[in-house]
Amino acid sequence: MTYLKTTIYCFLISAVWCQEHREFPPGFLFGAATSSYQIEGAWNASDKGENIWDRYVHTNPSAIKNQDTGDIAADSYHKWERDINMTSELGLHFYRFSLSWARLLPTGYTNQISEDGKNYYNNLINGLLARGVQPVVTLYHWDLPQPIQDIGGWTNPLIVDIFAEYAAYAFSIFGDRVKTWITINEAIVICDLGYNTGMMAPGILEPMFAPYLCNKYILLAHAKAYRIYDKYFRSEQHGKVSLANNLLWIEPLTPDDEELAELGRQHYSGRYSHPIYSKEGGWPPSIEKLMAEYSRQQGFSRSRLPAFTEEEIKLMKGSFDFHAFNHYTTNLIRPAKLGEDPGVWFLNGSRELNAVLEVNSSWPQGASQLMRVYPEGIRRLMSWLKEQYGDVELLITENGYSNTGHLLNDENRIQFIRDYLEQVLLSIWEDDVKVIGYTYWSLMDNFEWIDGYGVKFGLYEVDFDDHERTRTPRASAQYYSNIIRTNTLDLD
Repeated sequence: MTYLKTTIYCFLISAVWCQEHREFPPGFLFGAATSSYQIEGAWNASDKGENIWDRYVHTNPSAIKNQDTGDIAADSYHKWERDINMTSELGLHFYRFSLSWARLLPTGYTNQISEDGKNYYNNLINGLLARGVQPVVTLYHWDLPQPIQDIGGWTNPLIVDIFAEYAAYAFSIFGDRVKTWITINEAIVICDLGYNTGMMAPGILEPMFAPYLCNKYILLAHAKAYRIYDKYFRSEQHGKVSLANNLLWIEPLTPDDEELAELGRQHYSGRYSHPIYSKEGGWPPSIEKLMAEYSRQQGFSRSRLPAFTEEEIKLMKGSFDFHAFNHYTTNLIRPAKLGEDPGVWFLNGSRELNAVLEVNSSWPQGASQLMRVYPEGIRRLMSWLKEQYGDVELLITENGYSNTGHLLNDENRIQFIRDYLEQVLLSIWEDDVKVIGYTYWSLMDNFEWIDGYGVKFGLYEVDFDDHERTRTPRASAQYYSNIIRTNTLDLD
């Protein structure tokens, strides 16, 4: 997994040879991912507690396409053995999955611990290891225990310590076998998309302060969990910890929009990355300045972007062992026209930036109009990360393509994987970016949030009309398996 060894190896056998034959460095890791609410089902099995998605889909059924719920999902709570067999069939080096916080701690707090929940994850972890597949475990993938939401969720500063206590519990019971941890998945979706639209659980629309409070406390919660691991667990468990941000690549619509594009990148990616990965820490200076000026224009006496103390800056800065990120698509940015409402960040644009986000209609698309396929974006994104935060190891923790309907011969998904991995290889060999692994989203079809079961990302198709939730490999599963087996894109 060390980049130095792979670089030396390919120097000895000629980096040109590796490039021309489109080989990945020795030790490059391939995986696939899922999340607890999206696949587990068993929403009220045993003593599992209620989470915010349980509450949201049951009280707002019209918010989800076809009034779908995650009550059964892919039934992975009962079908976990089939799931781990699938990881073995693919030859995955690792399987990224998330823990259901409320399944382990039914109240969200350590006053009540579920033995059944603990046994479920122990079985999953042990089964993976028995098949030579490493577990990569996400602590939080959007399914907050409802009792914690009832006191304000991610906008309440108390959640920093509450999450840290949960993390410490997970490290203590699983960390002897789990060596790669992701604390929080896609904070920008939780905070910005969630509170700016109200379209995601817990279904609260409050775009003025909530996105920025959530932004701050999520970063602090991650950092505190990281420091706990560092202090109490690392010396014995020898694992690594990071968080997975969703990183949209933002391109200027015209050459004159480059400065705006960089501001957009800092507003989207920098707010969730700069406090952790930069040398100076704290908010991105350009965004700190922007938010202070915009807040004054709105009549506020201080910035809507909450300040960090020096102690908080120190806590967050450097709280990572590698840089994990999810990437799906690229947007174009331009200034809003006179009288034009930029819309909701980050679906349409940003009132703070007075900017509009667009897609290039010539780029291909899967099931989502917003997630256009632009493989070059991931390479440009990784070069930007290296420029911004230095020469750190990058782990791509999600990247995937969606379709609809019954489709086993998924040539478009195969093309997507091929095209994005080509850009990853260019990043490695031409840009000298330290990419250590790639994770396809997702291992199987699952509950895709407000799209329900209508959107499918899986390497394995799941028949949601079948009580057994039968999993069937798509053509892309065989293609991805061949890449892993040969460690190259030259499969023809």
